[in-house]
Amino acid sequence: SSKSCLAKEEEEDKMATVHPAANFNPEAVAQTLRDAMKGFGTNEKKIIQALSSIDTAQRQEVATKFKVMFGKDLIEDLKSELGGNFEDAVLAAMQTPLELDVHSLRKAMKGAGTDEETLIEILASRTNAEIQAIRALYEKEFKRDLEKDLKSETSGKFERILISLVQGARPENPADPAKAKEDAQALYKAGEDKWGTDEGEFHRVLMTSSRDQLRALSQEYEQISKYSLQRVIEKEMSGNLEAAFLAIVGTAVDPASYYAIRLYKSMKGAGTDDATLIRLVVSRSERDMEHIKTAFREKYGKTLAKMISDDCGGDYKKFLLALIGE
Repeated sequence: SSKSCLAKEEEEDKMATVHPAANFNPEAVAQTLRDAMKGFGTNEKKIIQALSSIDTAQRQEVATKFKVMFGKDLIEDLKSELGGNFEDAVLAAMQTPLELDVHSLRKAMKGAGTDEETLIEILASRTNAEIQAIRALYEKEFKRDLEKDLKSETSGKFERILISLVQGARPENPADPAKAKEDAQALYKAGEDKWGTDEGEFHRVLMTSSRDQLRALSQEYEQISKYSLQRVIEKEMSGNLEAAFLAIVGTAVDPASYYAIRLYKSMKGAGTDDATLIRLVVSRSERDMEHIKTAFREKYGKTLAKMISDDCGGDYKKFLLALIGE
């Protein structure tokens, strides 16, 4: 399995739009950033160029070098020099993927109202090891318990799904074809085949299935129904519950489409959900952004770059476009 894991990482590298710089010199990048912020005015173009041409791990090294070389904190300097959405995007890019997840979860629950879609998007798509790390850092950063926060911010069947996910104990085994057949029948009976929907059965089946298993289940389902599993979830459910099951199935079966839809929704209509747009661009740029761009174009008949250009402005726009390799 280590071989397939390596192949997967190489495949992800090819699909990334942000890559580690080959001849990486952290001192030189730190110096460039210092020059861009020193004195009167800020050279945003230099900042965009410097940060979009290195990956997250290298940005961490630059931040360390910056402090050693200048006795100043790079993040604090960026905060004082930049503003608005551009600042938010740059600060997100300066976080590790784990920090970005933890801060996004906290932000989704803080203050009035809860951003349920963000909670489910993050918790449904991370591995068990990642979930354990998220819980630990969340507690360390905020002196709060993630599971308790989720309980107080959500309710009902949606809450139960989040609590299942945040245990970080989902199966991670290869697909079992017999179970996939059995589960497909169970979901057919629990949904399309009855008056009303047995959501508990959907919960049980989806939570006891690894990602590989969900892919097999999805294929089996299409053998017995004229609808895809995702389509059935859309027809049978609504609101947060629908969003939750779609995230669990979508991030396993067709992540590129799932993220393309999330990106589209973050920009369509009046106003932009900048937190989601930034999080997805930053977090997927080192993984599968090329796949997402293709799925986006196929789904919406326009490019992700075009929609970002129409929706965002100034240095914010330029930075996001640089991160998606445009």
